[in-house]
Amino acid sequence: GNPGRAILRRIIVMNRNVIITCAVTGAADTVGKHPDIPVTPKQIAASAIEAAKAGAAVVHLHVRDPKTGEGSRDSALYRELVERIRDSDTDVVLNLTTGMGGDVYFGPPEDPMQLGNATDMANAETRLEHVAELKPEICTLDCGSMNFGEGNYVMTNTVDMLRVMAKGIQDASVKPEVEIFDFGHLWFVKQMMSEGLLDPPPLYQLCLGVPYGAEANTQTMKAMVDNLPDGAIWAGFGLGPMQMPMVAQAMLLGGHVRVGLEDNLYLDRGVFASNAQLVERAVTIVESLGGRVQSPAEARETLGLG
Repeated sequence: GNPGRAILRRIIVMNRNVIITCAVTGAADTVGKHPDIPVTPKQIAASAIEAAKAGAAVVHLHVRDPKTGEGSRDSALYRELVERIRDSDTDVVLNLTTGMGGDVYFGPPEDPMQLGNATDMANAETRLEHVAELKPEICTLDCGSMNFGEGNYVMTNTVDMLRVMAKGIQDASVKPEVEIFDFGHLWFVKQMMSEGLLDPPPLYQLCLGVPYGAEANTQTMKAMVDNLPDGAIWAGFGLGPMQMPMVAQAMLLGGHVRVGLEDNLYLDRGVFASNAQLVERAVTIVESLGGRVQSPAEARETLGLG
């Protein structure tokens, strides 16, 4: 090639000091698909503590209606969950979701405005109520809308809603973990950065394998990493059987990792997992690749938490 032409290329360095996040329960319809999905605040707290003792520096938390098992955004449930973890003798970084309240279930193609009963759209203040009260160290921010699985469900987060939520998270002095399900979400994070709505450096979570967002494979994760700003702090995960392969892939590409029952129900084919077992498997992968797992204190330093 022309020796006078400068070639700019991102140099990817493997991450040997890895933060493991455990996504403990999520909000999906998994209660009937796994014999031991944590549902009550007591169960979710116990599973989070077990995950922390297994090596997770961060636990990502949803709450569920104790009677139905369905996802909830009840601040009282979050309060009980957070108090149970904080009152334990286990140190772990708390990461609360703000995803609930952005759910639209459209009607069938012939009558799309006949919205389903599970539709739940809330304003920004309501979606952030538990974050403003409980002050976790991290909370998530889903950075766009997308078809989310089969049927007529759309994860719905307009750009104006996200701007208000980002400002609310900033005002609460909580670090946002920006959830990137597709490339347009990454583009909008850059836009919010330029508007001063996200304090640098944000924490990116590359969420791969949700139909029909970004696929969980090497090419997609690498392409997303190539589009991150220089010096970005990021983690990534894959759904289902791609959970553990993406642990290795994220580490090789310089990132941190996430596992847990929110994203995958199985330890091996036909063998149901616990959160602690999934964390233990991730620890094994990290250490087998020559890395080490960060403690909660080390993770706070890496992520710039107060």
